[in-house]
Amino acid sequence: MKNYLFCLKCSQAKIGLLLFIFSSCLSDKKDKTSTTTSAEEVSKTEIKSEINQKVTITTNAMDFNGPRELNSGWNTFEYKNKSSDVHFFVIEKMPDNKTIENSKKEVVPVFQEGMDFFNDGKIQEGIDAFGKLPEWYSEVVFMGGPGLTSPGKTSTNTVYLEPGYYVYECYVKMPNGQFHSTVGMIDFFEVKSSKTNIEEPKNTIDLVISSENGFTIKDSLSKGIQNFKVIFKEQQTYENFLGHDVHLVQLDESANLEKLEEWMNWTNPEGFITPSPEGVTFLGGTQEMPAGETSYFSAELKPGDYAFIAEIPNSSEKGMLHQFRIE
Repeated sequence: MKNYLFCLKCSQAKIGLLLFIFSSCLSDKKDKTSTTTSAEEVSKTEIKSEINQKVTITTNAMDFNGPRELNSGWNTFEYKNKSSDVHFFVIEKMPDNKTIENSKKEVVPVFQEGMDFFNDGKIQEGIDAFGKLPEWYSEVVFMGGPGLTSPGKTSTNTVYLEPGYYVYECYVKMPNGQFHSTVGMIDFFEVKSSKTNIEEPKNTIDLVISSENGFTIKDSLSKGIQNFKVIFKEQQTYENFLGHDVHLVQLDESANLEKLEEWMNWTNPEGFITPSPEGVTFLGGTQEMPAGETSYFSAELKPGDYAFIAEIPNSSEKGMLHQFRIE
């Protein structure tokens, strides 16, 4: 696996799996007040209420359901996974003049073709397929998004978004090796220049991610609702052509950390494929971001065993698999 991943890197195909983001738009409400009320007063009140709300995205099966327009600044995404599979979404800022149609036609099929070859053990053919990615794909910027979220769970992620066009996607794989994005789990939203009134969240836990030091947790972990501030001190591209991120998992007695670590590598034919590993419940987290960026996510920690893990190969060797217990 390491050998072909090294070859992949040499192939100059910048693979960072197309995670194309979903997000929600905060649309203007219609004025439903009586004619005796000033339309301007109503508009100001409703806009203030709208832009302070969470952006809710829901998955019922292999889909995303949410608004397609939101304001710039801090946005809190609430992801409700009502399906029977584990999902997530990554937020990617698209280059100028590129839309979801470019992604569907020029990127999604390339990833699927390459993965199909890998699944068949045809490594070189897979490398050649990834070489078909368009040049503009290297300009896509990953801007966070909720981490892996198990069926029936809700996760949150707060990030700062500049105006622009964004795509979101889930690239967990079905049992046949097909990415969820190929069957509908890809959508888009536009971020307008008008700003939200949402302030940067207050955190209870600082988690710093560094390619040199791995995960550094600066506060003690205790039960209750915790708001994690994830600081991307550094960023780099790993063997699977992704940067580091962080996912929170709850572990029961049947959980196997070695199997979980192997599963977190999407380039592995058995990786990122449903069902997720036994004994593991994903509670969210944050997808990758550039160096210097900050992301927030919340979760309730109940007594039991947990772990933070990054979506990179051999995460434990890189200091990005951290197990802990809540009493």
